[in-house]
This record gives sequence, structure tokens and C-alpha cells, in this order.
Amino acid sequence: CLFPQAFDKTVAKDNSLAVGFFQRGFVHMQLEMYEEALSDYHLAFKHLRKNPFIDYKQLGLRHILYAWEVLYSTAVAQCRLQQWQEARATLDKAVVWRPEGRTAILELALERVQNHLFLEPMQVPPGEFFRPRKKEVEQLDSKDFLGKPKVISSIIPNDEYIGFEPLRPQKQGFYEPSADARR
Repeated sequence: CLFPQAFDKTVAKDNSLAVGFFQRGFVHMQLEMYEEALSDYHLAFKHLRKNPFIDYKQLGLRHILYAWEVLYSTAVAQCRLQQWQEARATLDKAVVWRPEGRTAILELALERVQNHLFLEPMQVPPGEFFRPRKKEVEQLDSKDFLGKPKVISSIIPNDEYIGFEPLRPQKQGFYEPSADARR
């Protein structure tokens, strides 16, 4: 089953998650919602922030999202929308992002676009899900990083200053405790 709503919730929680937009773009392609897919692929590329890839292994997804894959999928959506010139320009851009010596798939894609033939979109491998490591999930208990609050009183009578002591405005002789306070 393809549910773009699940990806809507995902990208709503983290609107910088490039792989979320990439996957939602693939779902929109499968549902023949090409304008939405194109928009998602543009957002995925934008959220790569000019990086050639993002490795999501740290977050529990065994996948690396490459910029050239996002651009290739963008060209796929452009082909479906009959935007052949834009698709060619996008594939030319993908060639720049593709690692050296590994451009065969893009050369084939450029040839297909030249002949006005559709391309198949790329996707995160089926069966791959975000699965955080058990060690990381176990540590999700709340932690008290600040400690217990403490009430601290001043030795200066009628002192109403609230704040960090070094930032207190300085007045000559103001801070001398009275003889009674010293006892």
C-alpha cells in the first residue's frame, strides 16, 4: 500500500528530512501525482544543502541518499509532465553530482529523454525502514540535566536583585553586609 499521508506526517515532524521528501516523491509518482512528485524531489534536493549525499545510517535507516539520485528522479517527474528540455537539463546537472566514472545510468537516461521515452523513478530499497539501534532507544528515558532547583538568599538586607550575580550592576559600597548580617 502506498500512503503519502504517512510521509506527510514524517516531513511535518522534520521538514528538513531529505529522504522523507524523496520517498514521498516516489509514492506520488506511483499514484501518478506528477506535480506533487516534482515538488517533493525539488524539496529533497534543497534539503541536501549542496551535499553530494546524506548517510542516514546514524538515524537508523541503512541508506545513503545521493544528490544525483534525487536529480534523476526529478527528471523522471519532468518527463511524465512532458517537460523534456527541463528533464535533459536536470540530468546534465545529475552527471555533475554523480561520482567519477559511474555515469552509465545517466547516459542511458539522457538517451531515453532525447527520444522522449519515460524513465523509471529511483527509490529507497523496498523493506528499508527507520530502525533506531536498540542501544539508542533504551536511552530515551528522560534525564534531569539541570538538577534540583535551589533557593539561594542574599546576605544583603532587602536585596531584590534576581539574576546572575556577575551581571549585577555595580555600586560602590552597596555590597558591604551590615554587622548584623555577618553574625
